[in-house]
Amino acid sequence: MSRQEMSLFELNSMVKKVLSNTLSNTYKVVAEIAELNTNRTGHCYLTLVEKDDMSDNLLAQARATIWASRYRTLKPYFETTTGRSLEKGIKVLLSVQVIFHETYGFSLNITDIDPSFTLGDIEKRRREIIERLKQDGVYDDNRTLEMPFFPKNIAVISSPTAAGYGDFVNQLENNASGFSFVHKLFPAVMQGDNATGSIIEAL
Repeated sequence: MSRQEMSLFELNSMVKKVLSNTLSNTYKVVAEIAELNTNRTGHCYLTLVEKDDMSDNLLAQARATIWASRYRTLKPYFETTTGRSLEKGIKVLLSVQVIFHETYGFSLNITDIDPSFTLGDIEKRRREIIERLKQDGVYDDNRTLEMPFFPKNIAVISSPTAAGYGDFVNQLENNASGFSFVHKLFPAVMQGDNATGSIIEAL
């Protein structure tokens, strides 16, 4: 090779050195999980994205990894605190380190996840939905329906394996007054990208 030329490995090594020297800290990054997969060794591989709030167009994307030793503690802590699965479709606040490998390119190493941010984002979305229902004039529609004094037939929309569903059924069947209820489950996905369509279908 002439002096003006370099191999791809040499170029990538240069990029790695520059990034290591200039981006050596841990950074707080807000992103949406677009894909999440766990392999047999326990490592978690993610695709993170940022979308435009108005158009939903993709603004940025990056590969990320949570190594098994960290994932074993981060996942249960996040899910216990937020009450929902760590899965695609949710926004998260991550602590990340920038990694560049000569063969595999740019990625992020996730060292921590802040569950309080996701809880705040869930509440924000809930308020936005309520406001949209009010603007559409349907927020108070249920209040116009007459309810029987003692409803005994109950339809439930839930995931069959949800802990909340199991607790609800247990309370019905073992109520202190000994009342008899008839309940029917309409299964639905309650979290993630498919939740909206699944709940509407159950309704």
